[in-house]
Amino acid sequence: MPAATGAHVYKNAVVTIDSVEYANQLNKARLVPEQPIQTMRTLVPDGVVQDVDSPVWTFELSGLQINVAGGLAKALRDANGGEIDIVLQPKAGVGQANATFTVIALMPEFGGEQGNWLTQELSLPVVGQPVFGLSS
Repeated sequence: MPAATGAHVYKNAVVTIDSVEYANQLNKARLVPEQPIQTMRTLVPDGVVQDVDSPVWTFELSGLQINVAGGLAKALRDANGGEIDIVLQPKAGVGQANATFTVIALMPEFGGEQGNWLTQELSLPVVGQPVFGLSS
């Protein structure tokens, strides 16, 4: 069997938040689904009924905490509680897989430990479902 095509190391990504590119400030950006499965076992030997619920998505990100104009931390702080639009594209270029979605902005961390980079790590709730497609 030949090796799978389309695999790549996660680098050179595109992370656009409200039309501003922030990939140069992040070291993690991913959509994570939580999708409950309900199972009912009945009294017969092969009696199993299952239902898969709709996924609830979270957008996880981490990276540098930049608290000045052009910084994602400042943009999130300014948008706190509001909805922001995101395009996540794991590999830059035309015809690449991407996801478009809306999240609720939450307050990022502020400050840190002496001698270390100021960083932030957030899990933002996605509003509805992401739309998956290809970049143009």
